[in-house]
Amino acid sequence: MLHEFWNKLRRAGLIAGVMIGTISANPAGAETPQFPAWRSLRDPVVNMRTGPGEDYAIRFVYRRQFLPIKVLRVFQGWYLVEDPDGARGWMMMRFLNKTPTALIRGKGPVEMHAGPGEGTPLLWKLAPGLVGRLGPCKDGWCQMDIDRHVGFVPEGRLWGAGKP
Repeated sequence: MLHEFWNKLRRAGLIAGVMIGTISANPAGAETPQFPAWRSLRDPVVNMRTGPGEDYAIRFVYRRQFLPIKVLRVFQGWYLVEDPDGARGWMMMRFLNKTPTALIRGKGPVEMHAGPGEGTPLLWKLAPGLVGRLGPCKDGWCQMDIDRHVGFVPEGRLWGAGKP
């Protein structure tokens, strides 16, 4: 009888150890990545490949550090991504970072204002294709920093802002 009791305790301890190990494998506050998600190119030159591995052909070579990229999913250290033109392919995770950036899109220049709204002073007119660091977005306007020129741009003219 005592033998059965110790066996039960031993099994219970083993189960508790497994449960504690499971809980500590994902520490409190650890981020669980959700996709799709925005990322940006970490390096000045990054390859997009046709598949998730270095044996796959290079589809494009990007020479645009901080270009915003939409991550669709992850597979063994590789991201399936989409670029601003809609091209899809695979990039190694280490070449992307979470620095929030955005690209001016659309036809013609977009106005950058001193505040979030057209009624605020006009600071600059920005050409499509410019990339800058993305600040907070609210009520359809996003703060942008393009080469230390900081202002607000309509969210609808940005690739990299809003829900991916």
